[in-house]
Amino acid sequence: MSLETMEPTPTWDSDAHGDTVETLAAHDDLTYRVWGGDWCKDCRAVLPDFAAALDAAGVPEDRIEQYPVEREDGEKVGPKVEEYGIELIPTIIVERNGDEVARFVESADRPAAAVIADQLDELDATA
Repeated sequence: MSLETMEPTPTWDSDAHGDTVETLAAHDDLTYRVWGGDWCKDCRAVLPDFAAALDAAGVPEDRIEQYPVEREDGEKVGPKVEEYGIELIPTIIVERNGDEVARFVESADRPAAAVIADQLDELDATA
């Protein structure tokens, strides 16, 4: 099942985020796991731009896994929520060969794609 909020924003400007797109495009061995809810205002604010960044970077759909999350008695429930310790949404986890290399949780003062790209750049710098 996919998330409507993972439909790329058509007005997202990839030129304005060139460094982010370049970093995402340079990593062709990553899997992006995205937890969100179409009912969630933070997801509706964050995920369409993140999807647009992945699209601009040419990340194939088979490397993007989407996990719909629901609320039950104030708790987040859904696929792999417990396994990955998901408490807030949106949560984006980036993995390489099954190992987590980057994570974005709920909100930040910058776009999710930029936060993820910075973490990937830091990872590359220490490699």
